Amino acid sequence: MAYTPINNSSLNFNTKLYTGNGGTNAITGVGFEPSFTWIKKRNAVSNHQIFDAVRGVTKFLETNGPPPNQTDANSLTAFGTDGFTLGSSASVNASGNTFASWNFKANGQGSSNTDGSINTTYTSVNTTAGFSISQYTGTGANATFGHGLGVTPKIIIWKNITTNNVNWIVQSPLFGNQNKLVLNTTEATSSNSSFSETNNWTNALIDLKTYEGQNTSGNNYIAYCFAEVQGYSKVGSYFGSGNDDGPFLYTGFKPAFILFKKTDSTSEWFLYDNKRLGFNVLNSVFEANTTSAEAADSATYIDMVSNGFKIRGNSGNTNTNGSNYIFMAFGQSLVGTNNVPNNAR
Repeated sequence: MAYTPINNSSLNFNTKLYTGNGGTNAITGVGFEPSFTWIKKRNAVSNHQIFDAVRGVTKFLETNGPPPNQTDANSLTAFGTDGFTLGSSASVNASGNTFASWNFKANGQGSSNTDGSINTTYTSVNTTAGFSISQYTGTGANATFGHGLGVTPKIIIWKNITTNNVNWIVQSPLFGNQNKLVLNTTEATSSNSSFSETNNWTNALIDLKTYEGQNTSGNNYIAYCFAEVQGYSKVGSYFGSGNDDGPFLYTGFKPAFILFKKTDSTSEWFLYDNKRLGFNVLNSVFEANTTSAEAADSATYIDMVSNGFKIRGNSGNTNTNGSNYIFMAFGQSLVGTNNVPNNAR
């Protein structure tokens, strides 16, 4: 397909750091109105909390656990044109604590997508950045729903938002058909005939079978769908080398956010961004599947460079010799007047 230039990728994704004040806190400087905001306390143990405009403000999910939709009237109370507003919840705004937020632009609450056999309750889409959010109600039988991207997603993150103790589901064609990872655990990929068939994903529709994490009758679901966009986003895989001079992963842009995990055995989900340290070697890391505070460990060093990132440490979570890893990265590249990505920042 034709390349649609993103002239300023920070208008579609941005990391915003802030300090809590324990009261009403208007966080600005994001650069756009986010439809998806992921927040984590940096300097203390706490849950990762995800908010989106589709489910509505004050409702959150935790990437480190299986609970369904939870509501806290003092959490994220509004999305604004340049950020978001917080209440007094200690999880997102404890006074004097430092926080990181990762913000993605979609299109507000969106509207129903009627392309599939299931009409979504809402689908919020940013086709320029290859990101959509869909909420739908499961049928318990083979079905499809429309994602709205116009291109086939490369990775989807699902959550049952109705029933307790149902894990997050992560699927990508890179794992193989009907294989999944679990965002809130360390487990390796597993397969089951009730999982969505990634071979059947299209530029309009997502296949559903009967797995409880994707399609139980009467349960509500949220699906975060990501497609690759040249010069802005990349979903890929690599094999570890087991030494400090680890693999280099080409993305075609300078990453601003990276999430990755080992797929063939147990490991944490490691999350980096370009703001919490801001220079190489980057070693300020979160584990998306745990409540741990931000940590630094030489075994998990990486470099973010103009056209990708390089693994510098020998941690088993990032660089076991011969092990396979999956990553998703979003960029901070610029596009020149000739519509050719300019990655030298």
